[in-house]
Amino acid sequence: MSVMDKLKQMLKGHEDKAGQGIDKAGDYVDGRTQGKYSRHVDTAQDRLKQQLGDTPQRPPEEPPQR
Repeated sequence: MSVMDKLKQMLKGHEDKAGQGIDKAGDYVDGRTQGKYSRHVDTAQDRLKQQLGDTPQRPPEEPPQR
């Protein structure tokens, strides 16, 4: 059993609290880096939430047009 499987099993039924923790951690990182990597942090938050089953999968955002 992988680490992610163990985490999913432990958090089963508490996905909303895990999502809140992920958001709080991402906000902390954004604050410490002064928003320099906010796009990357947002992507990491979304992927973690998908892995833990907190949010449905959504299509990636389109890059800005030049």
